[in-house]
Formats: sequence, C-alpha cells, structure tokens
Amino acid sequence: MADDPGDSLNEMFGAVARRLRHSSIKALAPWQIAPSQSRAISVVAKHGAIRPSELAEHLRIAPRSVTEVIDGLEERDLVRRTADPDDRRATLITLTETGEEVSAAVRAARLAEAETLFDRLSARDREDLRRILAQLVDDDEDCRPAG
Repeated sequence: MADDPGDSLNEMFGAVARRLRHSSIKALAPWQIAPSQSRAISVVAKHGAIRPSELAEHLRIAPRSVTEVIDGLEERDLVRRTADPDDRRATLITLTETGEEVSAAVRAARLAEAETLFDRLSARDREDLRRILAQLVDDDEDCRPAG
C-alpha cells in the first residue's frame, strides 16, 4: 500500500542509512576506531591542519566533546597537536603518519562496504541515485561527497 509508513521514502531512506552505518562500523572494526574518531580523521584528512574549534564545527559537536575525540586519537598516535604558527595561543590538529595510513585504510574499507551494498544496482540506477541524492544534499561542505 502506498500509505503504509513502512513504504514511505523516509522509512526506506532510514533503513538504507542504518544499513550503511552498520557496514561502516563493521569496516572500522579492524582498527578499533569509533565512528566519531573516524569522522574526525576524515575531516582532518580533508582539511589539513585544523583548530579544535573548527573540527568541532565540522563534526557538529561541542568543543568539550571534540577534546575527548582528539585525546583518544592522540593516545593512539593518529593525530598530534601543534602550535598554530599564526596564533601562538591556538592549537592545530594534524594527522600523524599512522593517522594518514589509518585514514586511507578506513576510507578504502568503508568504500568496499558501500560497494557491496550498492552492487545490486545497475550502473544507470547508481547514476540516478547519485543525481537524486545530490539534489537532497544541502550546501554544507561536510555533507557533500568527497573528491
């Protein structure tokens, strides 16, 4: 039935989003990295050296919470804090060599998991889905696909 909430676009979109989240968590398992840490690494990889406050904005979390994320990544030698050369009072977050390696590996694993999910679609259906989703994404750069 068209009026069945289970058939609604919202419900179907939510189901696909949950499936992507689940496969993303599965992809992160070998590195024992939390989704919040993965997102932080991705932002730093995309933007380069970044202040914690900017990282918090990109992740849409409180500065206090980003400190915890950074601390966890720093303990694992995935990021480092350095002084901002333009403002001695500020700190920049950068990926370590290990962080760059983990970032690339996690991205590849997540892409492979997504490929498995979308593999059932034809090339044309994938292009149609890409075009439709692009129309739904807002102008926020963190919502736009990388690359």
